[in-house]
Amino acid sequence: MSLPQSPLRPEQQQAAVQLANTLDRDQALWLSGYFSGFAGVGAPAASAPPAKRKLTILYGSESGNCEKLAGVISKAAEKLDFKVTITNMGDARPVALTKAENLLVIVSTWGEGDPPDAAVAYYETFMSDAMPKLPGVKFSVCGLGDTSYEHFCKMGKDFDARLASLGAERISDRADCDVDYQAVFDSWLQAALNAFPGAVSPAPAVIVTTTSSHGHGEYSKENPYPAELLEKIVLNGTGSSKEVLHFELSLEGSGLIYEPGDALGVCPSNRASVVDEVLAATGLSANVKLGEKTLREALRDDFDITTLQPAIVDKYNAVAKSAELQKLLDEEGRVTLKAWVDGRQLIDLLEAHPCKTWTPESFTGTLRKLAPRLYSIASSLRKHEDQVHLTVAAVRYHTHGRDRIGVCSCYLADEVEVGDSVRVYFHSNNNFRLPADDNTPVIMVGPGTGIAPFRAFVEERSARGAKGKNWLFFGDQHFSYDFLYQLEWLDYLEDGTLTDLSLAFSRDQREKIYVQHRLLERGAEIYEWLESGAHLYVCGDASKMAKDVQQAIIDIVGKHGGKSPEVAKAYLEALRKAKRYQRDVY
Repeated sequence: MSLPQSPLRPEQQQAAVQLANTLDRDQALWLSGYFSGFAGVGAPAASAPPAKRKLTILYGSESGNCEKLAGVISKAAEKLDFKVTITNMGDARPVALTKAENLLVIVSTWGEGDPPDAAVAYYETFMSDAMPKLPGVKFSVCGLGDTSYEHFCKMGKDFDARLASLGAERISDRADCDVDYQAVFDSWLQAALNAFPGAVSPAPAVIVTTTSSHGHGEYSKENPYPAELLEKIVLNGTGSSKEVLHFELSLEGSGLIYEPGDALGVCPSNRASVVDEVLAATGLSANVKLGEKTLREALRDDFDITTLQPAIVDKYNAVAKSAELQKLLDEEGRVTLKAWVDGRQLIDLLEAHPCKTWTPESFTGTLRKLAPRLYSIASSLRKHEDQVHLTVAAVRYHTHGRDRIGVCSCYLADEVEVGDSVRVYFHSNNNFRLPADDNTPVIMVGPGTGIAPFRAFVEERSARGAKGKNWLFFGDQHFSYDFLYQLEWLDYLEDGTLTDLSLAFSRDQREKIYVQHRLLERGAEIYEWLESGAHLYVCGDASKMAKDVQQAIIDIVGKHGGKSPEVAKAYLEALRKAKRYQRDVY
């Protein structure tokens, strides 16, 4: 058999002849019909594929978790053939939601029930009367928060309720995630994706990848790197009421890298004496097994045995069943409970309202996981190869008849010595980055341990030979005792890396002077720098300092730019949207 004038290549022609010689009549007819259909001969024209379902992912992120999880949502949704749009609250207008069809919101709650810094303006507009109705939108919300705060996941709850009030349709219940969010987030995402109209198959299992995308390799929050402590130095002078320490950790051989502005997660252990107190108060045996560990080991390394909040009291009393506690947990007793909890820890609850029926499982079931602590990195890899540095204030105080300590800060200060290993991982912060253009001027405001990322910034700019001007504002209590990294700043001033250094030592005179006062004193120059394209950074205490500094900037723009308070506020918001006003506050 031959195939004259065949378009087949020689090897294909040979294979076709060999196959044809083995076929009977019925097989040949079937194969003829098969290839006819394959080529579209005599078959109807193929219909256009159905349009993809549209999905908008709206996120509001402070430390980067919601931004990362928005990416996880996107990948899972694309596997289900959604056409995905990811929207950052910091860059968007709420009115754009009128064009959304399917909407997933993931938003964190910051501090005492506040929106993420970049999402403040979005939240205010979204909650205002100016927001249009959203009758055609189908949605679900996931909130990230921390049960150690009173207003747990308030932002998630607010967005969920507001969307419903605007006429949007909730297609899956809201999820409220604590610090250890992975399991709750996974469950919410699968349920939400499956609930949108048009789903043809169950959503695939979701794997949350907690490692950053740059240079973090095999190490992560779930698998921290054991970094050797190389150096540990107290930065305060004798006579200071503060205890701030400088730590240098080795990354040699790890392959780990980071950028200025990132944070280091430190996985602490609870102090042995605190574990002993808790064991004594519960009456539980230290050596009883809880999984593969003894109870003592689990309480030391795995569980938060200090934090006390009304939500924890609620879980505690589900086992303890104290009538006295229940009165406080009832609506009329909540104010009293909140006042009692303030300044106390778990040991106070265990001793004031003892329970004699604890088992290791029931007791640990009332506890949260021991969360890592994030510290702003105080070094540049360009300056310190294979190292990462931290600036940490040891937290020590006395309340309700007991000496208290910060779990992680005093773990580092008291328990870890040079040569020991510390379990760490890197946490990227894309919301706190130096300008890409090294010629851009930079203003940095960092009192106290808020100086940490600016040490990294200045080291980086120096190592890169950046020509942009650098102005640092630093404040603390006393010049003689609390001028952190004093010699380094003076050297940078002398070599020209620092253009200006403004200092505010609050206790060195009768009237307290803070960094916001120094900003106002130099207001005309600050405004001139901003008008010339400067980037403004603030790091430190969120509850008061950051608010006071922000108001000072608004006042400066108003006074020296001739703008009304409303226009000055809008000016600062425009700087934020342009990534020229960034904050790392805690």
